[in-house]
Formats: sequence, structure tokens, C-alpha cells
Amino acid sequence: MIHKGKVVGFVCKFCALLNFDLGPAPEAAIHIEVVELPCAGRIDSRAVLTAFEHGADAVFVMGCPTHECMNINGSRRAEQRLLRVWEILGSVGLNRNRLVFYPVSGTEGPHLSQIARELEERVVQLGPNPLRLRRQGKELQEQ
Repeated sequence: MIHKGKVVGFVCKFCALLNFDLGPAPEAAIHIEVVELPCAGRIDSRAVLTAFEHGADAVFVMGCPTHECMNINGSRRAEQRLLRVWEILGSVGLNRNRLVFYPVSGTEGPHLSQIARELEERVVQLGPNPLRLRRQGKELQEQ
């Protein structure tokens, strides 16, 4: 069976969400689950870590470009919060490249398609989330 990568995206409703329907084609090797945020700056580190714990192969946060942020410092705040998450990922054995921040303007619809392809390549390169594989292994042992 071919692994169809699971990707969770936390997306600012003011920028990236406007054009997100131009994402990957149905035959893509990834499935993207989108979580709408009122602002990327509202990203919660625990939500990102929970996405990985529940088996996401990659997680991304999309916020406005810094100079276009409707909340002025939202994208900066998001990046600062993600710095801590990148540190935590390394300590639990996950490659920090599984988490990405994308600044995307609401007028960059075609750019989202490119990002989806990049995420697909990233998931194929990194492989399945090792936390999910460990969890599945434990479940099989218990059966």
C-alpha cells in the first residue's frame, strides 16, 4: 500500500485561506487538512505538537507577509512561537523540516499550488511520521 501523506495546515483567514482551494490535485500523494486561524499569530504550539502526535507527516502555518499583516505583528508572533516548536521537535525525534512557515498574500493563489507540491516532495523525502509508526506498532502488539 502506498502511503498518502497527512499534512495539517494552520492558515490565516485573512491571507492564505482566501485562495486555498487552488491546493493539490486529488491524485496528490498528500492529504491536506486545513485549520482556519483568525490570524497566524494565534497559532498555539500545543496544537502544532498535537497534530504531529496524531500522525501528521508535516505541519505548516500560513500567515500574511510581514508587511501585509492585518494584525500588524501576527506573522512575527507566529514565527517566534514556531521557533520553540522546532526545538521541541528535535528533542522528540522528529525532523524540524516537518514544520514550515509560509508567508502568503491573499492574492497569491497560484503560489499555494506550488507550496502544495513542495509539501508533497517534503513528505515523500521525510517519509511517514515516526511517532505514528511507533503508535501503530504498539497497537499491533496489543492486538
